[in-house]
Amino acid sequence: MNGDVHPTDLAAADRYATLWGRWALAAGAVFAALTAAVLTSETSLVPGDLPVHRLLLEHRTSGVVSALQTLTSTGTSVYPYLAAAAAGLIAVSAAGPWAAGRQPAFRAAVLCVAFAGWLALGQTVRFTFMMAIARPRPPAEDWITDASRYSFPSGHATTSAMAAGLLLVALFVRRPRACWLWVGLTVCWAVLVGISRVWLGVHWMSDVVAGWLLAAAWTFFGSAAAAVTGLLGVKPDRAKITQ
Repeated sequence: MNGDVHPTDLAAADRYATLWGRWALAAGAVFAALTAAVLTSETSLVPGDLPVHRLLLEHRTSGVVSALQTLTSTGTSVYPYLAAAAAGLIAVSAAGPWAAGRQPAFRAAVLCVAFAGWLALGQTVRFTFMMAIARPRPPAEDWITDASRYSFPSGHATTSAMAAGLLLVALFVRRPRACWLWVGLTVCWAVLVGISRVWLGVHWMSDVVAGWLLAAAWTFFGSAAAAVTGLLGVKPDRAKITQ
């Protein structure tokens, strides 16, 4: 763990805060449009939901189901919070000006709590949407895993994507070796967790897409807030990422 705090370029922080804020609004607007489509549909389904559902149900094998059940379990419970805490640890050396002169352990504790807390707050937002929209799940006879409450947006997809988003933010500000490898693995994990929920029969594809959109909006909003408040430092040379 590097004990140095990298210098923050305030102009760069403002630029990135503006950019991330716009991306948060864009993702939020698409999420709102998808939500409106679900709410105004007579069947609560949107184009693509039923064909994807049927396609994946037709391609279930015992090996695939076993792998999916293992994979989907990582999208809930303690695992996303461990990922969020790991993101906080990765970002320690990229802490903002507030961390100057602080002990590495203190900086690590602050960032771990901040990242995990942001995930928990995002879960509250997701739960509020889920209860307000109250979309029914696919038919129970199609399920091959446990599920509860309503369907939209998918809890597993949202949670894993939010955790993945925090990891991507940490990788962006820290730029470790083999950065793109870790970025790819992180994105693949979140995508596969989301798809597993459709394949296991407990969600429509639009539930998962909505979860990804909500997670993207929440991540970009949090990134903008972190840049504005100085929680994380932003260098002026963000265009270059060390591989």
